[in-house]
Formats: sequence, C-alpha cells, structure tokens
Amino acid sequence: MVTPRTTPGMGDGIMMVQTTLPGEMNEAELGQWCQGLIDSNLAACIDMKKVRSIFRWNQEVVSEFEWQVQMVTPIMTKDSLVSRIKSTHPYDVPEITWWPAEAIQEYSEWVNKIQSRKSN
Repeated sequence: MVTPRTTPGMGDGIMMVQTTLPGEMNEAELGQWCQGLIDSNLAACIDMKKVRSIFRWNQEVVSEFEWQVQMVTPIMTKDSLVSRIKSTHPYDVPEITWWPAEAIQEYSEWVNKIQSRKSN
C-alpha cells in the first residue's frame, strides 16, 4: 500500500493551478499554449476540458463554453507559473486559482523534478 504525503516540506510540495481560456480557442491553439508551459518547465502536467461557465460580466449574466485548464506544479514554481499565465492570458480579468495538493510520494517527487527536465 502506498501512503499519501500528508505533510510535504516547503520545497517538495505540489500545487494545483487552474485557469480558464476562451472556448473559441481550437484544440491546436490550446495545446500550443499548454505546451509552452510544459516546455518552460513551469508545469509538470496539464489537464484540459471544455466546461460551461456562467458568470456576471459588465452587469450582464454570461453563459459560455470555456476551456478549464488545471496544472500541477511544484510549490517553488507556482509564482512563476502564475506570472506566465497572467502575461499570456487573453482575458482582462482571468480566473487564476491555486491550492496545495497532497499526492503519493512518487508523484510528488516526479512533479518536483520539472526544473531538471530539459526542453526540446
């Protein structure tokens, strides 16, 4: 049985970072945006899925499809990842949220090795 990490050290913990991107982006554009984060060693893994978002914008209720993008990154890389998302995001006020995650030790160690991975 594998025991989950319940108290990761400051340098070896992992974070989940989430944003949404316009649903009009096609899969190739979305893939290119995400690939840039992987190639820059800012995220170890990225999940993407189409969701319907309902929100109020400029006093109007809006309901539209968006891409929900969830990234896994080391705690020490989170600020750089958030900065990159903000600088490349097409929205005026992007949703960028994050939270610490617990994982099995092997996965946490794998995520934390992204800084030593080589870009192609």
